[in-house]
Amino acid sequence: MAEVEAASTVEPAPAPEPVVHTCRKCNREVDEATFATELRVCGGCGHHSALTALEWIDHLADPGTFREIGKRLFSSDPLGFNVTGPYRERLREAERRTGMQEAALAGEASLEGRPVVLISLEFDFLGGTMGSVVGEKVARAFEIATRRQLPVVSILASGGARIQEGMLALMQMAKISAALARLDRARLPYISILTDPTTGGVTASFAMLGDFNIAEPGALIGFAGPRVIEQTIRQKLPEGFQRSEFLLEHGMLDIVADRRELKATIGRALSF
Repeated sequence: MAEVEAASTVEPAPAPEPVVHTCRKCNREVDEATFATELRVCGGCGHHSALTALEWIDHLADPGTFREIGKRLFSSDPLGFNVTGPYRERLREAERRTGMQEAALAGEASLEGRPVVLISLEFDFLGGTMGSVVGEKVARAFEIATRRQLPVVSILASGGARIQEGMLALMQMAKISAALARLDRARLPYISILTDPTTGGVTASFAMLGDFNIAEPGALIGFAGPRVIEQTIRQKLPEGFQRSEFLLEHGMLDIVADRRELKATIGRALSF
C-alpha cells in the first residue's frame, strides 16, 4: 500500500502590503495604484504631485501615436566636471534610476486627434536641467515642427541650465529660443505648460515664450528662487510669490489649469 504523502507545512507567502501615498499638503492617504489613475492629483485638497516625463506623454498623447525624436543622443562630460562626484557617474546613475537617456523626451504625436510635437522634461534626471543634449533635443523638436508645420506643446519641470556643462549649457537658451523664433515666423503655435518647479535658464528662455502659457496650480515658477531673492534685496516677499496664481494675477500666465482638465484645455487652444 502506497504511503500517503504528508501535507506540506510550508506557510504561503503573505500578500504584499499595498503601497500608500500620503499627500504632503493635507496628509490624505490613498492607495498608490488609485492615486496613479487620478493623475497624482490629491482628491482631498487638489495638490498636484509630480508626473514623470513618460507619464506626461502617456497622458497627453493619443494612445500609440508617440514617435520619439533624438532617441540616440547621450550626454558626455566635455569639462571633466567633478565636485560632488564625477559628472559622468551622475549621468549613468540618473539613467539607471529614470530609465531615460537624458532629461528631455520629445517626439511627434497626436493630441485630441491633432498632430503635434510634444516635449517633456524629467525632473528626476538631474533636476530636469538643460545641458547640451537637452538643448539639442528641444531645438530639434522645434525645427521638425517648423518643417512639418506642426504646433508644439511642452511640459516643463526644471532647475535651469546644467552647471556641470558650464557655458555649453547656457548656450542652449539662445539656441532653443532661435529655433522657437523660426517656429513663430512660420505662424505655428507653441503652448508651454509649466509644472512645479520651472526655474532658472529654462524659465528665462523657452518656458515663458509660449503663445499660450499654462501653469499647474501651486507651481513654483521663476528665475532665481525666493530665498535667493530675499537674501539679495533684504526684503520679505509677498505671500505666494512666484507661485502660479501670483504670476497669473500679475499677467505672466494665460491660465492656471487642473491637470485633469489639461488635455481638453490644450485641445481647445489648438482649435482656436
